Amino acid sequence: MTLDHDSLDHDLLIRGGEAVLPGRGRTACDIAVRDGRIAAILAPGAPARARAALDARGLVVLPGAIDVHLHLGHGRDIARPREPADADRESAAAAMGGITCFIPYLMASDPFAGVLPEVIAVTQAGARIDFGYHPIISTEAQLAEVERCARELGAPTFKIFMNNRGGEGARLGLPDIDDGFLLRLCEAAARAGGMVCPHPETIELAWVTRERARAADPDGTGGLATWNASRPPFVEADAVQRAGYVAATAGVPLYVVHTSSAEALAAGLRLRQAGATLHLETCPHYLTHDVGWPGGDVGKINPPLREAADREALWAGLLSGAIDTVATDHVHRGIDAKAGGIWAASPGCPGLETLLPVLLSEGHHARGLSLERVVDLVSTTPARLMGLGHAKGAIAPGLDADLAFVDLDAVWTVAGDSVVSSAGYSLYEGWRLRGRVVHAAVRGRFVLRDGALQDDAVGHGRYVARRLPERPRAAAAGVRAP
Repeated sequence: MTLDHDSLDHDLLIRGGEAVLPGRGRTACDIAVRDGRIAAILAPGAPARARAALDARGLVVLPGAIDVHLHLGHGRDIARPREPADADRESAAAAMGGITCFIPYLMASDPFAGVLPEVIAVTQAGARIDFGYHPIISTEAQLAEVERCARELGAPTFKIFMNNRGGEGARLGLPDIDDGFLLRLCEAAARAGGMVCPHPETIELAWVTRERARAADPDGTGGLATWNASRPPFVEADAVQRAGYVAATAGVPLYVVHTSSAEALAAGLRLRQAGATLHLETCPHYLTHDVGWPGGDVGKINPPLREAADREALWAGLLSGAIDTVATDHVHRGIDAKAGGIWAASPGCPGLETLLPVLLSEGHHARGLSLERVVDLVSTTPARLMGLGHAKGAIAPGLDADLAFVDLDAVWTVAGDSVVSSAGYSLYEGWRLRGRVVHAAVRGRFVLRDGALQDDAVGHGRYVARRLPERPRAAAAGVRAP
């Protein structure tokens, strides 16, 4: 099984565990690491020398998770990190959740040519794990920079808030846009070899449903059920089908973020069947929480938590392969931002440090989601779709030694006072989970060891320039109406 014959001198040798390997699944093997990369996959006990060794008996080694949807900010501001400590705290939370690389969304009103290098420098000074950035395109100046972002700055994936109309973007400091802007972004991204990531909500529909929900429950005593009624699933599904058709017509792949409902999932699948290149993401909280969650207003999120039937439809999508990725949509505002009732509470929730544990506990153990499928959802497919496949996403020689070591049978309880994120709380507080991350390594260096964060890992993270795989441009005539 040895895949490296040039040398037996390595930096790290991982002995005695099992690893989830491409094309093989769960396999007993040893892993050799040199210069930050996987140098060899060895038969158990094969002769090898290394400067350091790790006994992985009883553990399963997964490729580190790649969280491709989160918001890294400063305090209540989720636009961008302002100081290295912002990246330190949240990347530490990520390591606890088995995440070894993340790609936050970068929000600004200024052109990205000046903003992105500055943000990369701040992030790199504090990050414990590797990272990229997705620019959120909101202005004409940013639209003009799409090709430069993709080809020169290594950021080829672009978010658009489809709901930023009628002053809705003001809360985030962003201007209004329209479907014409969406079309031009899709065309620009297609020319640049990029991908568009829409936040899919049709706000004109939500204005109507919101007023009806307010009239029925002006004090918001219905909590999460009222919030769901204010932005019901068809508001999300309508935007998915509109964005998907526009993107397919422009010939650009679409990555639909935080799919929350059975209706939105069905809309995306119809577009695929019609010929669109459309990828679907969901988040752990939509798989585990619904409008009946007793935590109430703390669970206010956009799109909202849905009904139990939506949860089960999303799990079915994971099991069938219909859903491509799972990402956190992590927002690290403190719980004080949830005060004032459902109408006033800030949307969003943290989720970095529970990503892998929730999928292992609620997916693998509770629903039979295979470890290979877990790896596909949070490592291999995110790496491939987001332009990281040259370096990350699998345990294979030549790729970065980004590894998450899990004890599949460890049973533990999520405690609020142990939350690492600056959010200071978790939707999973009090939950007993089965499966825990014991160690995590980024390019062969441990950022988490025996469940403890390694202080010398601060600043180890680096910016990874991304380039999407080449794809044939879809012809508009080949896209059938869904």
